[in-house]
Amino acid sequence: MNKLQQYRLKYHYSCQDMANKLNISKSFYWQIENRKRRLSYEIAFKIANIFKVKPDILFYEEYNKKQG
Repeated sequence: MNKLQQYRLKYHYSCQDMANKLNISKSFYWQIENRKRRLSYEIAFKIANIFKVKPDILFYEEYNKKQG
């Protein structure tokens, strides 16, 4: 389970809840969470704000794995 999914479940949000908060479709959000779609910094920032953390907390480790 990736960090994004862990945080979503910790806050008891569904994929639809997250999509609504981000003003995107449920399928778009699901693709982000399941690494099927790249996300913009803007969306990463909005997601981090929902969970009240910095974007690096959610996404840096994943980005770093891809670079190494």
